Amino acid sequence: MELRTLRYFVAVAEELHFGRAAARLHMSQPPLSRAIKQLEADVGAELLLRSAAGVTLTPAGAALLDEARTLLDQADRARVRVAAAVGVATLTVGILGDSADPGATRLADAYRRRHPDVEVRVRDTDLTDPTCGLRAGLVDVALTRGPFDETGLTVHRLRADPVGAVLRADDPLAGRDHLELADLAGRRWFRFPDGTDPLWQSYWHGGEPREGPVVRAVQECLQAVLWNGTVGLMPLGHRPPGELVVVPLTDMAPTPVIVAWKDTGPLVRSFAQLAVAAYRG
Repeated sequence: MELRTLRYFVAVAEELHFGRAAARLHMSQPPLSRAIKQLEADVGAELLLRSAAGVTLTPAGAALLDEARTLLDQADRARVRVAAAVGVATLTVGILGDSADPGATRLADAYRRRHPDVEVRVRDTDLTDPTCGLRAGLVDVALTRGPFDETGLTVHRLRADPVGAVLRADDPLAGRDHLELADLAGRRWFRFPDGTDPLWQSYWHGGEPREGPVVRAVQECLQAVLWNGTVGLMPLGHRPPGELVVVPLTDMAPTPVIVAWKDTGPLVRSFAQLAVAAYRG
């Protein structure tokens, strides 16, 4: 059994769908199917039950999944130790303004324990690039928020946070226990610069074109609300300065916290796996 084939198998077993697994692996479906059939021939057992709806694991497949994950983790650790020995073990992480998130703190602690010899370089990014430099090749992995254009990226959702409208404390709507987007019709709103990812921009603009000051950072959004009385948006778990309040918006979908990457590798795979556990906690 080759490690590459085991990675293919783990992807299919986790996605329970050949099409999604192929997209995750950045390959077409036919060679993936052939590789899994060859693996089944090698181990002498059927690993997956295929149907129009997707796939399910057989008892043999479930047993191999545990073993494959262990083998792949050991192989990744070996690669990291070798890289550290020659002084090239670094990981650049793009973070979108959520470095104080308890999940991010738990992830940082877990990653340091797992890879004490790896130098983690953090690139804080503003709100104009939700991929945190991933598409531009400036980072290896991004800890960010959606929604945004995911084309060409591997994305795993870690958590979904409801959002609310950020208003001045003396705003007529600030005392409400909840709002709908219709309550904010006609209000001035912060805007992102032209060229910002359209899906990202539409979400944080409440799904409509808006008029108001152009902002690039979280603090600029908050200052726009404070100085101009515009409307901002913020995940409900965040706390604005005392002069501002956050009122839940009941008709906006939650914003997902996301770990995303473009080119896989042992350090990136480990980061993604640890992120899932950290944000679950």
